[in-house]
Amino acid sequence: MFVRSALALALLAAASLAHADAKVLKKVAPEYPAEAARKNITTGSVRAKIAIAGDGKVSNVEVVEAEPKRIFDRAAVDALSQWKFEGTGAAQTHEVKLVFKSED
Repeated sequence: MFVRSALALALLAAASLAHADAKVLKKVAPEYPAEAARKNITTGSVRAKIAIAGDGKVSNVEVVEAEPKRIFDRAAVDALSQWKFEGTGAAQTHEVKLVFKSED
């Protein structure tokens, strides 16, 4: 049985409403989708806009761009929804790019 996992997680230049970048306290790596493995898709990426509440919790994740389309979206949204940032007291918006690569 092959174990497939997602390698990822580069915080892009942020489209932030605040002046400083949000400090990530907890990252959750996305799971490599079974659909991608079945279709022999070995790489992909998702760029997502994440809304961060004042307490540092992710309040919304919106996929902005994905390659290939709709293969990695759910895994990215599920993982990013679990991220935690340092609370600033103000809502912020950032963009994150997750890059998926299968590891056999």
